[in-house]
Amino acid sequence: MNRTHDLLYVGAFTGLLGGLCLWSLAGMTGFAVAKDTPVLNGKLAQAFESHYDEAFPVKQLGTNLWALVDFALFDEGRQGVVIGEDGWLYSDEEFDPVADGTRHMRDNLALIKGVRDELARRDVQLVLAIVPAKSRLYPEHVGEAEPTALRQDLYQRFHGAVRRAGITAPDLLSTLEAAKDQGQVFLRTDTHWTPLGAEAAAGRLGQAVGSLPPLDGEHRAYVTEVQGQETYKGDLTRFLPLDPLFASLMPAPDQLQKRSTRSLDEGEAGADALFAEHRVPVALVGTSYSANERWNFAGALRQALQRDLVNHAEDGHGPILPMLKYLKSEELKSAPPQLVIWEFPERYLPMHSDLSEFDPEWVAGLRKAGAGDERLASRTGD
Repeated sequence: MNRTHDLLYVGAFTGLLGGLCLWSLAGMTGFAVAKDTPVLNGKLAQAFESHYDEAFPVKQLGTNLWALVDFALFDEGRQGVVIGEDGWLYSDEEFDPVADGTRHMRDNLALIKGVRDELARRDVQLVLAIVPAKSRLYPEHVGEAEPTALRQDLYQRFHGAVRRAGITAPDLLSTLEAAKDQGQVFLRTDTHWTPLGAEAAAGRLGQAVGSLPPLDGEHRAYVTEVQGQETYKGDLTRFLPLDPLFASLMPAPDQLQKRSTRSLDEGEAGADALFAEHRVPVALVGTSYSANERWNFAGALRQALQRDLVNHAEDGHGPILPMLKYLKSEELKSAPPQLVIWEFPERYLPMHSDLSEFDPEWVAGLRKAGAGDERLASRTGD
């Protein structure tokens, strides 16, 4: 009896192992490299290892099963996401504590003031577009998650601090809250706003800029066209690796309305540009809220301002690094705009930014200028 049991056990294990080996052979298919890939230095082996690791089916099975356990038993995903209710996902950066968050917040506020002063030396006006957290606009879908004390009133403190420092910063929170009556202003499964939310923010910024000295150049007419809808899996679904084995448990994809903005004066502007120097009066700097064309924020701003703009926003680097790169750019030195709009999501204010590529003395000088402004440094919180 024991011998029969052992044979069955060995046979089952061997069969399972053989089946997994045969299944894993599928990972070898589709492998191809350039003809000139060297063999002796290990480049070919490295390329095959990378391909096989990505295509290994057992790895996919384990990933999906582990994600299923976290999701089904604990209602959790990987680090990076907070699972809300009704299919809503939120970035955990809106909730989690930040080491030395208060100090980073003060440093970043001082840096904002330093940037304002640096632009002012070139006669460039700064307008700050503070993007409220998604959880602040849609708390009704958050569920049981609670932001840390530092983040609970972060937008109000951020907005109040820069306004006290004399920096133009329209209240985009109230604008986006009002826009919820027209439709969804943030995507359910993504960190970012919808084209509707971007358009509402751009309109409010246009009103704020209208109270400043008039922009140079003639008005340009822009029109925004809706180009249908597409099914869109938001960036936060990456932290729920249930696909493909348990894809049915994933939140339903968003329906993203595609919008595009174009100038009605493109023909005339193109002809004029051949014979005249064209100075764009507005520069946009920021994060993926501005850089990603899906949201059409830059286009909506052009329409709201009735002016062209140059977009220096970058995806994946936060709001501070692109701004410091712009301050060091040859474009700012040789052809400064009249106005810079700095899009800055509130969740980045208490976060550390890697600025190691810049001269530390220069960065410290910007912060020192801002730290000396008592209006900015006061009442930023403990």
